[in-house]
This record gives sequence, C-alpha cells and structure tokens, in this order.
Amino acid sequence: MVATILPPLSLYIHVPWCVRKCPYCDFNSHAVPAGEAIPEQAYLDALIGDLESTLPAVWGRTVRSVFFGGGTPGLLSGPGVARLLAEIRARITLEPGCEITLETNPGALEEGRYAAFRDAGVNRLSIGVQSFDDASLRRLGRVHDGGQAERAIESALRSFDNVNLDLMIGLPGQAEAAARQDVVRALGFGTTHLSVYQLTIEANTVFAKFPPPLPEEDVVARAQEEIDGLLAQAGFEHYEVSAYARPGRRCRHNLNYWMFGDYLGIGAGAHAKVTSPGGGVLREERFRAPESYLRNAVQGQFVSQRRMVAADDLVFEFALNAFRLRDGFAPSLLAERTGLGPEKFEPGLREGVRRGLIARHPERIAPTGLGMRFLNDLQALFLPAGDGGASEVAADS
Repeated sequence: MVATILPPLSLYIHVPWCVRKCPYCDFNSHAVPAGEAIPEQAYLDALIGDLESTLPAVWGRTVRSVFFGGGTPGLLSGPGVARLLAEIRARITLEPGCEITLETNPGALEEGRYAAFRDAGVNRLSIGVQSFDDASLRRLGRVHDGGQAERAIESALRSFDNVNLDLMIGLPGQAEAAARQDVVRALGFGTTHLSVYQLTIEANTVFAKFPPPLPEEDVVARAQEEIDGLLAQAGFEHYEVSAYARPGRRCRHNLNYWMFGDYLGIGAGAHAKVTSPGGGVLREERFRAPESYLRNAVQGQFVSQRRMVAADDLVFEFALNAFRLRDGFAPSLLAERTGLGPEKFEPGLREGVRRGLIARHPERIAPTGLGMRFLNDLQALFLPAGDGGASEVAADS
C-alpha cells in the first residue's frame, strides 16, 4: 500500500418513497399508499441520527456536495428540507458554494414546492422527465404527461438557474425520430445539464417479468449518435457516459463518484464509501426497507452491512467508476484514491490499450471511443482473477 490521500467527501440522502413504482425501476423506492402521507418528521429524525453516527469516521473533513436522491425526494416539504439542511450544517462543514441537488418528478404537488426548496438551501434541481411523449410515458408507467413535464421545467427555472433533466432513450416502441424530438424539446428550455440514459431491463422489476418490445440495438445506436451531435452543437459537453453539461455546470456530486471520491450515505438503503486516514476503504449499507430503517433508527442502529474493500476489489471499483469519464483521469489518481501501487492496475491497462479500449498518455488515461461503446468490456479487464463479469453502478443526476 502507498500513502493514502483522503479524497473529496460528498453526502447522499436517500428518500425511499414515490407516488408510484415504475415498472423499469430497480432502485430502493416504495409507493406511498393512496391517501397516506410519508412519515416525514420521523424520517428526518432518523436521518439526523444516521448522520451523527457517521461523524467519527470523517472528523475534520468538509463536504463538497449534497444530493437528495430516491425515490422522490420532492415529496419532502420545504420546511422539512430546510430543517434537515440546517441540522447538517450544524454537524459538518459544507464547503463554500456547496452543490446541493434535489431530485424531483413532474407533478403539481412538487412544482408548488420548488421555491420552498430553493429557500431551504437547495441550489440545483434534477427533474425526472424521461420523455415528453404521452404514449411513451404511459408505457413507462410514469404518473405525469408531457404537458406536466413542460410546466414543471418552466416552474423550476423560475426558482433555479441550475437544472438537470433526465431523459431516456430506447423506450418501448420508440423510433429514432422520437428520441431526437425529446432532446430537441429539452434543449428548448435552456437548462444547464441533461442526463440521457438508455432503458435497460433490470432484474427484479416488472419489465424483467413482462419484457416490453424494445427497439433494435442499431436503432438506439443511431439515435445516440444523433443526440450526441445535437447536444454538441448546442454547446453541451459530453463528459460522462450518460451526462451532458454546459461549460462549468458538470454535476460535482456525480463527478466525485466517478473520480472515486468518498461519500456518506444516510437514509433507507443508502450506501457509503469512506477512506480511512490509515489506509483502506470502508463500505456501508443502511437498512433497506423504510419500516426496518425507521424501526432500527429508534435504537440508534442504521447500518445493515459493513465491510473493508479488498485490494483486488478496489482495482475493479476504481475502474468501474473512473472509466465512465470521457476525459479520463490523471495516472496519479490510481494511487491517490486507492492506496495501491500502479502495478495493481498494469495488467488491465496493458490489455485495454492492446484492444483499443484505452488511450494511455503520461498525463492522462482515458477510454477511447471504442472503449466508451464497449464500456462493460473495458471495466471487466480490471476484475479480480476468476470473477466472471462486470456489475453496474447507478448514478444520480
């Protein structure tokens, strides 16, 4: 092991409830029963206790970004978000200009809260649009239509100057022209960031049990190429596999993930990664089900799983994240973020260069265009010996 340099630190807050569980979603989200409200005050109390339990591991460190993910964090009230952010600031230092993102979905209930979220201290909003086409939204099981999506964006822009829109391509029955039109409509609002994901069928979802007819791979590939061109012409930088930003508006929270930074994770099912000053990386997972999380929180218990990451696994985890960045990373980051010597990465790097998946220069290691198209193959080069295939990580947006 080489000397460990502590990486930047972020804070992720998971809100596990949503209005309706989408058939493609494999996140830890749970539909709120009709006519019921989320147990906001009890959950906020639990989150504060959860944060306090993590503080000894990060004494003296500063948080560079905060992200409310879900689920649908927009179901929280403005005063609830204000209370939580005040309690966070009382316990840990947020760096000046700290990026604070909250995910939300189109719908009148949340739109009315945008100004309250801004006043609470949120400075970046991420809206789960997915599509503006009503038929596509119905097939995705979304609770909003295209008109509601447009009104939500307009409302958000009255309160925020930093707004991300989530879009999906490769939807059931979606033609190339329809995917392009969604992006054209999104560009018309002048937001600062777009996340464009291809729909994938994940295990343990309704779509896995009842697969919908999806477009052919070459149709999706052509749509992706056209979208890349449209966004480049509009001045967006394609900085990560699924992320596009105007200059200076890249998502700092997600960049910390991809650069293998540290993050605290609080809330039901949240994950955390913390580097020890003495070396080694600790990963934690919170109790997943909201009822279990709240029940254990009363007893001061939050963590359901805890493990130190083995050296061979660190190699793969670093590659799994850092190679998502189109610009790649400085070679020095390999040791800085893992505490491992460069020889641990050498076999995968050599093979990646040989296959044309990795471009290697003295000042930069990056995926090639081919490597970006076959990212799973690239990442799998860094798997521990005997491991069969690459897993995937989900991003916030």
